[in-house]
Order: sequence, then structure tokens, then C-alpha cells
Amino acid sequence: MLNKVLPAPFLSLFLLVFWLLLQNTISAGLLILGVILAILIPLYTNRGRDFPATIHRPFKVVEYFVLLLIDILISNLNIAAIILMPSRKIKPALIEYPLDIVGEVPITVLASTISLTPGTITAEIRRDGRALLIHALNVNDPEKLIESIKQRYEMRLKEIFKC
Repeated sequence: MLNKVLPAPFLSLFLLVFWLLLQNTISAGLLILGVILAILIPLYTNRGRDFPATIHRPFKVVEYFVLLLIDILISNLNIAAIILMPSRKIKPALIEYPLDIVGEVPITVLASTISLTPGTITAEIRRDGRALLIHALNVNDPEKLIESIKQRYEMRLKEIFKC
């Protein structure tokens, strides 16, 4: 019974303590809200534990995260330039991106990475899990975009997850 209410007791405790530290004060209302959040958040996210993934190269995760932050910044600047210079012609495209990686978690990370980068979004994952449908705001050469994603993201995910 306790496992159903608290599927991750240490996570719940961490969330409660973190909530109280963020508030910088303790009151009955904040404590009750913190307890409610500490119970509901692990219950809501418990399904994510059904998809375990082993990270084989943890330092590559840091490299991947830094690369993603840089790409997000650069993409934001590119999107700002498109907005501020409406005379620039954009070439939107739907691209079917063939996947070399396997596994639900690595594919989800790649799809999320593409969607986090402004100007691109993962529209669909093919039912057999072997391709992504990507919408890109400004694409001159679809093959170049595919190769860029393979080199920048998918190659690193292969190393991180060994898939």
C-alpha cells in the first residue's frame, strides 16, 4: 500500500526538502503544499521508470548537454534574424529522418533534442521506430540537415547509450 502512495520515497523527501529550501520559510500552508507535491510528482512520473536506460559514457552526457545548449542559442539567433528580417525567404520542409539508434529512451532523447532546438520539431515517430518526421523552418538542403543531426546528436547518443 505504501509503495502505491510513495513509489519513490527518497525522491519525495528530496522534493519536499527542495520545495522548503526554495520557499526560504516554513508555514503550515507551504508544508502541506510541499507534501502534496512530493506525493503527486513521483506518482505522475512513475510510468517513466518503466523504460530503464543505462548510460555507458556519463561524461559524454555533459558534452551532449553543452552542445545542445550552444545549438539552442545559435538557433534562437537564427530565428530572431528570420523574424527581424522578413525579406529573407524561408524554406520550410518536412523531412523523414532515418534512425540508426534503437531503444525508446535514446530515440525519445533525440526527438526531444530536435524539438528543443528552435526552428525544428519532431512531428512524428514512425510506428516501426526507424524514422522521425521532422518539420524544419528553414532548410536549404535536407540531406545536409540529416547529416548534421547524425553527426551532432545521433552519433553521441550511440556512444552514451551503446545502442
